Amino acid sequence: MSRFNVEVRVTPRPGLLDPQGKAVQHALDSLGYAGVESVRVGKLLALELEADDSAAARAMAEEMCRKLLANPVTEDFRIQVAEVDVVEAE
Repeated sequence: MSRFNVEVRVTPRPGLLDPQGKAVQHALDSLGYAGVESVRVGKLLALELEADDSAAARAMAEEMCRKLLANPVTEDFRIQVAEVDVVEAE
């Protein structure tokens, strides 16, 4: 088994109302950042998993997203997987 760092980015689906993003956009505008066209607020989850390989780690993360981490009706998710470099002490 290997260890993997997995990043899951969950964002509201395009076209759906994002009240938190709208609030941030309005706040940025009031601070003088008038060029901000759109803001979408989501969440970033950082996981460390043990799996046989990166494909298994990705599959495990996808299952977690479908069951708990993302709402399949209103949210999309993206997954990034990187193997953890383990340095053995001599």
